[in-house]
Amino acid sequence: MIKRKLEEQLKSQFHISSFRPGQEEIIQDIMDGHDVLAILPTGSGKSLCYQLPASLSEGLTIVVSPLISLMEDQVKQLKAIGFKAVEALNSFMDPREKRRVLQQLDQYKLIYLSPEILQQKDIIGRLKQITVDLLVIDEAHCISQWGHEFRPDYLRLGDVLKQLHDPAVMALSATATKEVQHDIIASLDRPDIVRHIYPMDRENITFTVKKVENDRQKQDTITRLLKRYRVPTLIYFSSKRKTEEVAAVLSKHLPSHRIAFYHGGMDQLDRVAIQQQFMNDQLDIICCTSAFGMGINKQDIRLVLHYHFPLQIESYLQEIGRAGRDGQSSVSLLLYSPGDEALPKSIIANELPQADDADQLFRTLYQLYLKEPQLPSTDKVLDLLEVTEIQWRFLHYQMEKHGMIKNNQLVFQKQDWEQSIREIKQFMIARAALKQRKLDEITSWIHEERCLREHLYKGFQNNYKSPTYACCSNCGFSFKNWVPEQTRAEKTIYSWETKLKKLFFIGDYDSETK
Repeated sequence: MIKRKLEEQLKSQFHISSFRPGQEEIIQDIMDGHDVLAILPTGSGKSLCYQLPASLSEGLTIVVSPLISLMEDQVKQLKAIGFKAVEALNSFMDPREKRRVLQQLDQYKLIYLSPEILQQKDIIGRLKQITVDLLVIDEAHCISQWGHEFRPDYLRLGDVLKQLHDPAVMALSATATKEVQHDIIASLDRPDIVRHIYPMDRENITFTVKKVENDRQKQDTITRLLKRYRVPTLIYFSSKRKTEEVAAVLSKHLPSHRIAFYHGGMDQLDRVAIQQQFMNDQLDIICCTSAFGMGINKQDIRLVLHYHFPLQIESYLQEIGRAGRDGQSSVSLLLYSPGDEALPKSIIANELPQADDADQLFRTLYQLYLKEPQLPSTDKVLDLLEVTEIQWRFLHYQMEKHGMIKNNQLVFQKQDWEQSIREIKQFMIARAALKQRKLDEITSWIHEERCLREHLYKGFQNNYKSPTYACCSNCGFSFKNWVPEQTRAEKTIYSWETKLKKLFFIGDYDSETK
């Protein structure tokens, strides 16, 4: 009976004819009231796993998501298919609009929230007044201190669950090792959670690594490749400036190609416009940072190139997972030149405060305490400590955890501070070592002489599917033999329902590498 109801709702509300692998089983467990941990590959339609139950639920479903732009995109897409009882709450909202949403909260079925806004007393207070059926944690690997995108605000979600009278939980990720999965379960205190762990390998993607001497050779390689293959292409960079530079170079050498750059420093409206143009086949090539592709489910991306390699294999898997979602042959090409390790090392060094700098940071905070225990605005703290906002959020969380900050006031007890500082420094050292280990893993993979596919997935699963087209550059693949599906040559006119379906399978999130 429930199975038939789910299938009917899938067609009538979401205009989708059948479930993708894993979706129905996960939804069934949620409908039965179970907690669920779901690890699904990029592009597998994770969003539907909570959106469909939410559409049938009497109470509220809360979705905790790290990226505001993606929340807003999902809200728009749901409203476009007639799912009106949905809204997003974030810290950038107009105060009047925020009050309106909070007042009408019991009229919604689905609310998207950032983890930061869930720490606000007025938000939690209002949520406690209504029935929350399900708390969805998207990008759940952010909970784990050993996950590749650890975010302190995610660690507070265990406390949030208790305050909301322990609703059912759905934790979602595309890239979580067994170690990270255990960390997620422990942090949420849900030992009986039902696990749905699906292989993340994509058998239609061919993996290639090409070693060159310098930037010029990278650009020449890309230019030659794109002259030969005019297919939807993403080129990933770890530098915002470089996205613009290379987009200009390619535009000069490939005047008939439609090329744009995309990064987090751009105006929001410009970013949305580029996303839509790419989705609607008005752009061929996007030179982008890792932010692009999140929330974009373009089925026919044939090439994903890496001008710079990311900080860890998990990010690489998410980015290459945007290729070939229609099952057709697609290729990932990573370009490497000597010295490429310097950029990710610099990014890692700037992510958290350095343990060597910790003593000076805490001396400055102690001087601040002597003047006024109440912490000043975030901007003033950043100026005083000379740290980034991400570094301060990490430090603030650690100090709260150790009782050094309470109610945004510094709390000083000499013996406790000394012990806490030692422990925080130890964690900084452990976190830096983890980041270095992750960097070493992807660097080792780049230089692997055996099968790239096998060694890419070995940290996540025991086996991998046989490739449907070609395996990798170490197993004999050559671009000379590749004939991709020529999606550009034959334009297809889609119905509005098909366009909605193309938009609807929301992709996976990843943080932008600065």
